[in-house]
Amino acid sequence: MKIKGIVAATFSAYKPDGSLNLELIPSLVDKLIADGLTGVYICGTNGEGPNLTIEERMAVAEAYVKAAAKRFLVLVHVGHTSIQESKKLAAHASKIGADAISSVAAFYFKPTSVQNLVDCMADIASGAPNLPFYYYHMPTLTGVGMDMVDFLKLGEEKIPNLAGIKYTASTLHELQACLNYKNGKFDVLSGYDEMLLPALAVGAQGAIGSTYTFAAPVYLKIIELFRAGKLDEARDLQAKVVDFIRCIIKHPSIAAQRAIVKMLGSDLHSPRLPLVTLSDAGYNDLKADLESVGFFDLLKEHALTK
Repeated sequence: MKIKGIVAATFSAYKPDGSLNLELIPSLVDKLIADGLTGVYICGTNGEGPNLTIEERMAVAEAYVKAAAKRFLVLVHVGHTSIQESKKLAAHASKIGADAISSVAAFYFKPTSVQNLVDCMADIASGAPNLPFYYYHMPTLTGVGMDMVDFLKLGEEKIPNLAGIKYTASTLHELQACLNYKNGKFDVLSGYDEMLLPALAVGAQGAIGSTYTFAAPVYLKIIELFRAGKLDEARDLQAKVVDFIRCIIKHPSIAAQRAIVKMLGSDLHSPRLPLVTLSDAGYNDLKADLESVGFFDLLKEHALTK
């Protein structure tokens, strides 16, 4: 399996009482498809997978698969501190017709070696042996930062359905090495939106990111310009992305992006503790910063859907 284009790492939506708001998913899926996305990555970091119950995660997955109706890909993150719970989520994803599964490393009792990490991922992936499996490499949150080329070397022997890596780290040289391993045998998806253009430059064909949820056409334009050899224009547009992401990371990232979604017309309500909503002052500061770098004008300029 090789994924080209961009995949949105979507956010969980809640009702005012804190329960999941699954009713928003069909309209979100329709918009993402209209915006040109290749798929969605659900129940990951931005989707607050670790904050949801197993039953809630299954309900979210079912809602996305139903809404997508095979019009684009649904990748289900199944990572959990318990390998057995991850396997349950993997089996469920397979049963409902998801297109792929993915998992972070266990983040309480952590893998102690690359082989140990591979063994953990092999156990999880065995829960859905017919689905492509992507290891979700995000050392800043999991604390597991092992060599990913070594992971591929050992993983190809132990994980029959290993498709590749969701690579969410800034070590561009290692991303390139993973892409080049065995002449591009594995699918390595860039996970840092602010590094999309550099990732394309070292050979990435696909990417998964949270800001693709609300700014996909901007990133698709970067890809178009890069592929057309219009590198100066691609760099200029990537620089504008960096500008608005710098506004976001002045605040807790998930809270800031959920606030942006609200600014654009959809209230996702408060995330689950320990995550919190931006304060009114933080919300207003973020909006002012985004306006100052031309974020909202950028979205209008590149909008595909009205």
